[in-house]
Amino acid sequence: MAKENKTNEESKQFAFVFDKINYIIMIVGIVLLALGYMLLCGGGSDDPNVFNSAMFDSRRLFVAPILITLGLVAEIVAIMYKKK
Repeated sequence: MAKENKTNEESKQFAFVFDKINYIIMIVGIVLLALGYMLLCGGGSDDPNVFNSAMFDSRRLFVAPILITLGLVAEIVAIMYKKK
């Protein structure tokens, strides 16, 4: 009896939770998130008395938040996607 249990355990194969496409979508989502956060950084001023208008450009106000949102959506899709 004990020998049968060992053979059954040995015959079980390791299976990943997600498929290959899920991991690809996850990597794309991580890249989009990283790119969005990189676009948000920088543009500050060393002197507090000098106004720097780079803080309010379209890159920070529109492009970066859109990329971050797309990255989060890609991560949700990667988790929920199931091959038919």
